[in-house]
Amino acid sequence: MKELSGAWIFYTILPKWPCINPSFNRIARFAPLIGLIIGIIQVLILLALSKLNWPSESLVFFAIASNLFITGGLHYDGLMDTADGIAAGPKRCFEAMKDSRVGASGVMTFIINIAIQIAVLLKLDSNYIFALPVANFWGRYSQLWAIGNYKYITNNGTSKFHRSNWNGNLIESIPSIIVIIFTIYILFQINILNSLKIYFLIINILGFAISIIIPKLLANKLGGHSGDSYGASVVLVETSTLFLISTIFPASI
Repeated sequence: MKELSGAWIFYTILPKWPCINPSFNRIARFAPLIGLIIGIIQVLILLALSKLNWPSESLVFFAIASNLFITGGLHYDGLMDTADGIAAGPKRCFEAMKDSRVGASGVMTFIINIAIQIAVLLKLDSNYIFALPVANFWGRYSQLWAIGNYKYITNNGTSKFHRSNWNGNLIESIPSIIVIIFTIYILFQINILNSLKIYFLIINILGFAISIIIPKLLANKLGGHSGDSYGASVVLVETSTLFLISTIFPASI
């Protein structure tokens, strides 16, 4: 409970749970659960606005804005720093990533990512109910995969403690596995169309695949991972998952 509370503080700007002193030693394992909660909060906000007769097009911007607000833009900062580092080339990569100023590559990457998310959410229409929690969950699972499978490339990074307290991929994935099993169980207990159940299973398989592929691509470019690339992985997996969901499936099901 203390570590879950620590994860809640570490990954969001929301206040800590009352009467609990958080522990940060192994908070990374709860990142996917926090992502799921963020996705559910986004969905609830959009449903409330929809009930208040906000046009569906405007909900897209609220979806993106609510994610940025809840997380404080933490992962987007990592995305921009990582983009600047890759653009600077191998010799100046780490220097560019550590620079507090955002370069042209970082700004362009941010704008492109936001533009894709806007287009994708417009295409998804009401399917954001499924897509946002799934994308947020697997986006943060990609961080677990990066921590467990690739070396940490800086000596004094603030996220190095994740790697230092790592107990293996399977053990650190236990909270995520529990969430997946529980969600699938609930899904098959409720009375909804079989096509929706199949849809849900497929988009999670896609999300899992992307959460493995993108950390590997970043590690190949950087020679490993850092706190910045963890954040970049989260954002890129979220956007890629939303893109694939919107491309493969119709606007409404």
